[in-house]
Amino acid sequence: MAQVASSLILITLLVKLGVAAAVSSSLARSNTFKRLLLAPYRSARETFRLVAWICVPLVLGVAIRVRVPNFLAADLSIETVILLGVLVGPLSAMAGGAALALPALLHFEIWSLPVNLLVGALAGAFGNFANPEDVWSFSPLVDLSIYRWFTRNLKKPQLDRQILLLVLITLVAFGTSLLSHFRPHWLFGLYSPSWLVELAICVCAPVVVGIPLKIWNQIRIEQKLEEQSRLLLEARLDALQRQINPHFLFNTLNSITSLVRSKPELAREMIVKLANILRMLLKDREAFVPFSDELAFTDDYLDIEVVRFGDKLRVVKEIAPETLSIVVPSMLLQPLIENSIKHGLEPRIGGGTVTLRSRITDDGRLTIEVEDDGIGMPPNGKVSLGRAVGQRGTGIGMRNVRERMEVLYGIGAEVTVQSSPGRGTRVTLMMPVMEGGGGWGGNRDGTALR
Repeated sequence: MAQVASSLILITLLVKLGVAAAVSSSLARSNTFKRLLLAPYRSARETFRLVAWICVPLVLGVAIRVRVPNFLAADLSIETVILLGVLVGPLSAMAGGAALALPALLHFEIWSLPVNLLVGALAGAFGNFANPEDVWSFSPLVDLSIYRWFTRNLKKPQLDRQILLLVLITLVAFGTSLLSHFRPHWLFGLYSPSWLVELAICVCAPVVVGIPLKIWNQIRIEQKLEEQSRLLLEARLDALQRQINPHFLFNTLNSITSLVRSKPELAREMIVKLANILRMLLKDREAFVPFSDELAFTDDYLDIEVVRFGDKLRVVKEIAPETLSIVVPSMLLQPLIENSIKHGLEPRIGGGTVTLRSRITDDGRLTIEVEDDGIGMPPNGKVSLGRAVGQRGTGIGMRNVRERMEVLYGIGAEVTVQSSPGRGTRVTLMMPVMEGGGGWGGNRDGTALR
């Protein structure tokens, strides 16, 4: 289309901006589209699907422009081809350009196909040449881009790919505008004899390209932040899981040394159990394990401690059978048992008893208790685990439990300590009942709350 009234052109440009924002925002709400767009590597099928996601609604827009008089803003062909070129590549841009040209060809606009193919090749070549970050950070605020380029190059001139992209889009918009003026029935484009309106046409094109980039880049940044947070969380949990008190290791090795000659069979059993513990600590583990597996790991630890302390240490278990299949954070009990033995029973001359309990409460939560009848702590009633750490030392074990419960459950769990001097201490863990295996996702571990 050749010369159009200036007022209609300006209205069309405003509507084009709205159409670009609406389409890109709508696409950004689809998880499938986001996955295809942000995938580091795509198969040929995934690339085809991504191009289809972008082009299908805009092909309909070209068809609407052809059918509905004066509704010119629905045609974003050139801007879409440029977008495909810089994001996906030249072949995909050319394929998308061919699809976008189809309704125009049916309307006898015979230059639509070669122009779209040429623009797709140029934009794809630029996309291969440019740094992806330069493309993603391209700003639709043209004046700011020019200002940043000017201030950067004042001191040290350098090649700026964002400005090159800006120039490329502007020149393509100006070229199609001139072609549509000379051959109005062969190619669609907006053209005005007024240089101010023509300038607005050329400036609008980079903005239309920049709007989707800005919207989709925000999603990309959010995904990167989520991934970094997930990796940080996994690293933190892994570090907490692998912690072991070095004193326990040294004491166990000393006990084995003393048993090698007098009780070699018992020394062998302790070595096997210590190897099981170290194997569990060093191998990759899920964040959650069945409670029965956690008890099995705890049994190896307690068996070693019973050998070390002899008759001074007794272990009692009151485990509800229905709790054995429930998943719990791995390496949860051992730090609490170690704390009971080290701070509660070891200072006591006659030793004492460690009691493990588990049950499901009336409100549907799993409750686990680790209780000892040791020396206890100063009286202060029922306190949170964080306060108890300050009174009973700031050892790794208690901090480990507190931090992991906070990370994995947040406000969904409760950790309390009850203690009386000379009568012992009881640590109570209350957490949601989870079904299924470990892993990440869903409730942070791929399980569902009951």
